[in-house]
Amino acid sequence: MWEHKDKVHYDPVLSFLMCQKLCNLRNIIIVKQETFSEDLEYALKSVGVNGKVYNVIYDEMHSKHAKSTVAVSDDMRPEIGAYNSKSYPPYVSPKMHTPYLDSLASKSLVLERAYVQQALCGPSRASLLTGRRPDTTHVYKCGKSFRQKGGNFTTIPQYFKMHGYRSLGMGKIFHAQGIHSDGDDPISWSEPYYHGIRNFENLSISWAAILEEELNSKPLLDEQTTNHAIHTIRRLALDRDTDERPFFLAIGFRRPHLPFVFPESYLKYYPEVKLPDNPHAPVNMPSVAWYQFKRLINYKDIAYKGGGKINTTLPDDHVLSLRRANYSSVTWVDSLIGRILKELDTLELSENTIISFIGDHGYLLGEHGEWCKQTNFELSTHAPMIIHIPGKTNKGIRSDSLVEFVDLFPTLVEAAGLIPLPQCLKNSVSMQSCREGLSILPLLNAPNKPLRAAAFSQYPRGKFMGYSLRTNRYRYTEWPSFKKSSRFKPAWSKSAGVELYDHMIDPEENVNRAFNRNYKMIIKELSKMLRNGWRKALLDSNDIQDEYTMFINKPLSTVFQENATKTLLFTQFIFVVLFMVSAMIILLTKQRN
Repeated sequence: MWEHKDKVHYDPVLSFLMCQKLCNLRNIIIVKQETFSEDLEYALKSVGVNGKVYNVIYDEMHSKHAKSTVAVSDDMRPEIGAYNSKSYPPYVSPKMHTPYLDSLASKSLVLERAYVQQALCGPSRASLLTGRRPDTTHVYKCGKSFRQKGGNFTTIPQYFKMHGYRSLGMGKIFHAQGIHSDGDDPISWSEPYYHGIRNFENLSISWAAILEEELNSKPLLDEQTTNHAIHTIRRLALDRDTDERPFFLAIGFRRPHLPFVFPESYLKYYPEVKLPDNPHAPVNMPSVAWYQFKRLINYKDIAYKGGGKINTTLPDDHVLSLRRANYSSVTWVDSLIGRILKELDTLELSENTIISFIGDHGYLLGEHGEWCKQTNFELSTHAPMIIHIPGKTNKGIRSDSLVEFVDLFPTLVEAAGLIPLPQCLKNSVSMQSCREGLSILPLLNAPNKPLRAAAFSQYPRGKFMGYSLRTNRYRYTEWPSFKKSSRFKPAWSKSAGVELYDHMIDPEENVNRAFNRNYKMIIKELSKMLRNGWRKALLDSNDIQDEYTMFINKPLSTVFQENATKTLLFTQFIFVVLFMVSAMIILLTKQRN
């Protein structure tokens, strides 16, 4: 019991306070409905505690913490109107019709260079939802869940639920159902999860434009998910007077994942599409970097006998049809998101709702002759990330700072005013709540501030693991031997290949320059950075020009000039030394004579 302002309070946190004092803990967390922040400060000081206090008291949470809505689109690369910038050249892309996402982006923080940690649905979602990388979750394929493989880690929806939110999920958030996510990870949600029923979406066809009259009685999965989301939002609005808890709403869209199935009317937005202008594998690409796109060629309507081998691709008519179907699927998903955003506006919920839109990874649509996503190429690892924070991003902010999808968890937590996540230890299996990314909220005030020297991705191929990093200028990848043992460590000395793509002169990654002598010093620095890992690539806000950022992001001509200058200076130094030594020898000889 403790007394303050003529009030006597009983609070079980007192024992915790004493523990904090005795154990010298730096932070203290109090969650108790009857406790008020002013009284809490008094209680802390009364026992001599000077640690930082996090206000996560339910009364304040109900009134001050923002609601949060996260929309995830499957296999969507950043090919929407809002991403038509220097960070995402459209190449031969048509003008994308995505008015609702573009509108959201105009009042959001748009991360132009956000990279996933593995370009495959299951591993990517396990990573971004836990804020940990594949080598921590141990999820490298669409198989068992991270709780079975890596540890009992806290997810984004689970964390919000733990802090008093109503956590609701629908569609595809975790990867599929069943063993992939232990049944959509029930511990993460406050209510039963919503799935929907498949209509017209099966392995018999790679794409289909369905007539509207057929969809009236059999709506597609994403339409069902949208209808359920709108119904849920209306229910939450009606509950405001009786349930003051904020909500965390996660909405997962399955398109534009294969099969590209969508309402027929959306074909009108793309009457003409073009073939990719780089239908061949990168020059000097190691074979281990290639994916044989088996998922696509297994569809019965794909007339292709090439087996997915390097420099073989689909017939031109197939390529054009699939690209058009993909674009149409993107525009359809955009319209569904528009319906949800309109509902939030109509019910006056958007003014206090953080809205995030992300893809789970990128996708290849015939570029390099490649399909699907299971690679470390730019088009596979680069995905959209848009975050709207009421009152903070209303005028629109664009950032080309390097961002990773493990940053989403700590960013949403900080934006909502919840307890910040600590950085994970190297062995974090016993840490249920921690992060391997960082909050990107500093970009609100300094959009182009460097947060890291590089973004890291990886992809397994047989007995090898492709570890890849993306700096401002380069993509660098090594394929060391990798055993999924208890250590989960690469054997860097046993490599199946190296890749280097210079985005300043080759934004499509058409030429692997790993064997170009002119890049020898750059490769040395990038290899060092890759092997040191993500922790050492994080930049201190007061020291952003570290050993990595200074050298590897300079123009190549400058590097060559500097190297030539250094060589000249070194030669001059040697000449001077030899001259002085010769002069001394001559002088000593004369003295002896």
